[in-house]
Amino acid sequence: MRIGDTIYLDHQATTPVDPRVFSEMAPFFAGSFGNPHSVDHCVGWRAARAVEEAGARVAHLIGADADEIVFTSGATEANNLGLLGLGKRAVGGKRRRILVSAIEHKCVFAVGRILREQLGYRVETVPVDTWGRVDRYAFGEALGDDVFLVSIMAVNNEIGTIQDIKSISELIRQTGAVFHCDAAQAPCAIDLAKFSSFVDLLSFSAHKMCGPQGIGALFIRRELQDRIEPLFYGGGQQRELRSGTVPVALCVGMGAAAALLESDQAEQERALVRARRDVFVRKLTSLPWPISINGPTGIQRHPGNANVRFNGFNAHDILGILQPRLAASTGSACTSGFPEPSHVLRAIGLSGDEAESSVRFSIGAGTTDADLEEAVSLIENALTKLAAMNPVQTA
Repeated sequence: MRIGDTIYLDHQATTPVDPRVFSEMAPFFAGSFGNPHSVDHCVGWRAARAVEEAGARVAHLIGADADEIVFTSGATEANNLGLLGLGKRAVGGKRRRILVSAIEHKCVFAVGRILREQLGYRVETVPVDTWGRVDRYAFGEALGDDVFLVSIMAVNNEIGTIQDIKSISELIRQTGAVFHCDAAQAPCAIDLAKFSSFVDLLSFSAHKMCGPQGIGALFIRRELQDRIEPLFYGGGQQRELRSGTVPVALCVGMGAAAALLESDQAEQERALVRARRDVFVRKLTSLPWPISINGPTGIQRHPGNANVRFNGFNAHDILGILQPRLAASTGSACTSGFPEPSHVLRAIGLSGDEAESSVRFSIGAGTTDADLEEAVSLIENALTKLAAMNPVQTA
C-alpha cells in the first residue's frame, strides 16, 4: 500500500479506513446527521438507532451483547475507564493488588501509577519470556485471593506477541480477580468470537481495524457495570458510564469495521498478510548484515508484524534515510518522542543498543508483493549508505 510515493508499512500505528466502512459512515456526516440523544423527534431516533446497531456489531465481534459496549474516543480512554473507573469504586476493599504484564501499552502503566500513588493499590509487573509471552510460573505465583485486577493485552503492539488469553483467564477465574484486556491490536490478528467469555473488560480502537480514528469501545461485562466510576460527568448518555454526545458517523464506522472482521474474507486476509510478512522477513534476514527478528514466530505473532533488529545500526538513522520512500516506526506510535529504549524490547531481554537498533514493520491487507520487494531494496540501500558512513560500527 502506498500513500502518494510512500510505501506504508506502519499498519499497527494506524490502518486506512476501508472503503466499505467509509461508504456506511458518509451519510451521517451530512444528510443523515442528528444527535442520537435527541429523544423528541425522528432525526434523533434515526441517529440513536444507527448507534445502537453499531454497538451491536461491535458486541457481536466478541460474542457480547450490545448493552455491554460503551463507545469511547479510543483504546486509551477505554483502558482508563476500565482500570481507573473500577479502581476508584473499589477503594477501601480487601483486594489491593493489581497485576500487569511487563509489555503493556504505556497508557496502562500510566493508569497503574495513578492507582498506586493516588489510590493506594499495589501494582506489580508480571515478567514475560523472550517471545513476550507471560511467564506462566511467575504469573501463577503472583496470583492470589488478594489480587483485585489483572491487565494483560491480547496482542502486543511492538513485537506482535499473541497471548493465550483463554488459559490466562482460567487462572484468573480461580482467584476471583477482574480481568482487563487491551485488545487494540487484536482484531486484525486473531478471531475474537469468544473473547467476551474470557475477560471482564476489553478495550478497542477503531483505527487499528480499518475503521476511523477518534472512536473506540470498552466491553464491560454486565454484572460489572455498577462497579465502574465514570471518567466524565454530565448527561450520562451511555448508561451513566460515559457522558457526552457520541459521534454517530464514527460509531457507524466502527460497527462496519467490526462486521467486516467477521466475514469469511477476514481469515483469508490474515493468512495472506502472514505469508507476505514471512517472505519479507526472509528477504531481509538474507541481506549481508547481522539482521534478526525480535519476538515470536509463526502463528503466535500478529500476522502483519515484523520487529527487525539491525545489529550495529541505529533504527532512527535507518528510518531517516528511508524518508520519504518508506513509512515504518521504532515502536509504538504512542511513545514517539521518548528517548529511552522500548520497554517492550527491554522486557524480552534486549540490551539498550539492541532495542535502539530495532524497527517495527507492520503490513496490512492492502500491502502488495511489489511494495515489499521495493521496501527490501530501499532498506538494503539505506544499510549500504550507513555502513559506508560508519564501517567500524557495523562491522
